[in-house]
Amino acid sequence: MSLVQPRLTVLDSEQLQQIHEYSLRILSICGVRVDSEEALRLFAQHAGAAAIDGDRVRIPRELVEWALEVAPRSVDVHDQRGDLAFRLPGPARFGIGVTSLQYQDPVSDQVTPFSRKHMESMVRLGHVLPSYDVISTVGVVQDVPPHSSDLYATLEMVANTDKPLVILVSDDEVFPRVLDLLERVRGDLSSSPFVLPYLNPISPLVVNKGTVFKMRHAVQRNIPVIYSNYGMAGASTPITPASALVLLNAELLAGLTLSQLLREGTPIILGSLPAIFDMRGMGSFYEPRSYLIDLVCAEMMAYYRLPHCGTSGSGMGWGPDLITAGHQWANHLVSCLGKVGLVPFVGDLLGSKAFSPAVVVYANEVIEQVRLLSQGFALDDSSIALGEILDVGPGGSFLMSPSTLLRFRDAAFQSELFPNLTLEKWHELGSPAAQRLLREHTVRVLESLEPPADHAELMAQGEAFIESVGR
Repeated sequence: MSLVQPRLTVLDSEQLQQIHEYSLRILSICGVRVDSEEALRLFAQHAGAAAIDGDRVRIPRELVEWALEVAPRSVDVHDQRGDLAFRLPGPARFGIGVTSLQYQDPVSDQVTPFSRKHMESMVRLGHVLPSYDVISTVGVVQDVPPHSSDLYATLEMVANTDKPLVILVSDDEVFPRVLDLLERVRGDLSSSPFVLPYLNPISPLVVNKGTVFKMRHAVQRNIPVIYSNYGMAGASTPITPASALVLLNAELLAGLTLSQLLREGTPIILGSLPAIFDMRGMGSFYEPRSYLIDLVCAEMMAYYRLPHCGTSGSGMGWGPDLITAGHQWANHLVSCLGKVGLVPFVGDLLGSKAFSPAVVVYANEVIEQVRLLSQGFALDDSSIALGEILDVGPGGSFLMSPSTLLRFRDAAFQSELFPNLTLEKWHELGSPAAQRLLREHTVRVLESLEPPADHAELMAQGEAFIESVGR
């Protein structure tokens, strides 16, 4: 059977090698600043004393190529029941998040500090919407003591979904206790890992102490990690797309090398968030070339035969508006057509400071549609139905043909949010605005959310653990 399937390919073989060579030159000539004494010792043991100058580590080609050779080619991600949820590389996988400070009401658009109750409902929302494969740390819980915020956020995540988790822990010292909490309520994390810690180096070219600390604790428990850098072109990276790309790629290779020095065979997922620095507004944003760099980064990881984690079009827009809709479509479409792996941060806006459940609900349908597009369609004798065409002939109708009667219910995407209205039907319904329908549907979904069957048990275990470590 032949398959008509759209695909996006950006780089040719020469360009892939060119990006790799420039990245190796950055690492071997300029090097990276390493703020961790432990990491410095590891590099010194393997790279040779001549490569270490204070906190500057110049990583030779041979060490990077060794790390590329020994790193696992794929990462299996399980759900909290222990079943395999998905494998990277593979089709694009999506998640909600991430670490927003404010919650945006789906009706009024008012923002309020993100609370435990918001975390609970947003995790449940991500759980019931079928387009989301993972739940990332949605927000920063602010109605608990700051020293326990990461613990309560993680507890709400693990107790309100059985989907895999991507965790972002702001307090480095709390990170081991977060893993202890997960093991207390779900058991050993290493046998079928359902949690992916998200680690961030600092651009340009800094491997910070906290990232090394969290990576080491994850490696000790045999948990895969996401190593992802955030670049702001014109500020933390050079302003041209090519130079930003090679710098970010070099940083990812440095993180890969460190992970393998900590333990050979450590499973790791690599990727970049390639934003632009806004010199007028003093913030960052995504624009079309951000998504292009994301695609190129995904192709570089495929070239290295490594799993990839990319951007999510997040942070853009002021609510469930036209700005947000455009970025959700742009990011998710190119992600599904390209080699992008994990897309873990759908739902935040206003510079990633607020989280919108309405955007999550809208993007759920966007993802469903772009996945449908990316699947393509069959092209063979049975799918063409030449016999029907010959039977109906010129001027006929296929309304009652066998294939129509068989497939009319699922032949086209049907939106739960936006019905297909004629002009007359739209007038009859009072000329509804699409945004209003989205808001009303979001409220209905939120009002229908229920706790998982084991919610009370997990919450009791987790609360007792947090209380014991807080003494």
